[in-house]
Amino acid sequence: MGDPSGIGPEIIVKAASALGQREAARIVVIGDAAVMRESAERVAGAPKVSQWRVGERFPKGLAVLSTGELSPEARVPGRPTVAGGDASYRYVVAGAKMALAGEVDALVTAPISKEWWNRAGHRYPGHSELLAKLSHTRLWRMMFVGERLNVALVTVHMGLAKVSKALTRPRVLDTIRLLARHMREDRGVANPRLGVLGFNPHAGEGGLFGDEEIRIIEPALMRARAEGIDAFGPLAPDTAFIRTDGRFGFDAAVAMYHDQGLIAVKTLEFERAVNVTLGLPFIRTSPDHGTAFAIAGQGKANPSSILAAIEYAAHAVEVRREARARRSAA
Repeated sequence: MGDPSGIGPEIIVKAASALGQREAARIVVIGDAAVMRESAERVAGAPKVSQWRVGERFPKGLAVLSTGELSPEARVPGRPTVAGGDASYRYVVAGAKMALAGEVDALVTAPISKEWWNRAGHRYPGHSELLAKLSHTRLWRMMFVGERLNVALVTVHMGLAKVSKALTRPRVLDTIRLLARHMREDRGVANPRLGVLGFNPHAGEGGLFGDEEIRIIEPALMRARAEGIDAFGPLAPDTAFIRTDGRFGFDAAVAMYHDQGLIAVKTLEFERAVNVTLGLPFIRTSPDHGTAFAIAGQGKANPSSILAAIEYAAHAVEVRREARARRSAA
């Protein structure tokens, strides 16, 4: 459900309403039933909110698995609290445990506040780090996707001055491997073509503007190609996302740092961008925006990104099911 004082509850209700008309994924909200009911009351045409427990018959409308009940003071839209931050942390933990136990097919996380997680004593930079710890995942990466563009990041939240030292051949190669596997297993692209960006202007211009391409990126690319991955580059970052006839020259791209990839994604896909965590033992997606406390409870929140996150997760589940069916038939 995300932070109870953010826009998470509202966009979930709106997305569930849209999904109910499409007969798409069946979703259960891990959170607070009172918060979800109050949110539904503010959304025209919202589905009925019903409490649900694992093993029970699935209700019509929107099922909510409550992990506790917040006080009225802790569920006021736009007014975050320590109790709300703690609750949003517990929702993620409960969802991860369900995904690991096979009780759900995928996990979609609504926005949380990193500040209020920390105020509640949960010292994590975000969802991904917590999910990696809970699932004992050593190697993971963040990926951002839209209708037209898919980008995985080698480094994420660090200052630019630190990126060069953080880039290593294994780190770049691991990102390429994770992205290739995701495109095959969750997107159904049999032989994905991956464009790998350089780090420096003009991809280093043969070492004139930096040697990270020569020392790190090119060797990682050579190893990836030796493993049968169709990866190419290093691409000059300023022209990597130019489209020919409306299409990119790759199925997905690898960017070396946060803004290098995210500026392109958010320019092209801002309202429907989805965050995907690569490397986890279960499918996890989220909308690519925050809690938006300033507009929470006002009916203004756009559900497009969380709707896209739900649809992306559902598609990945279906691709995996079809692959298992083909293996069983063989």
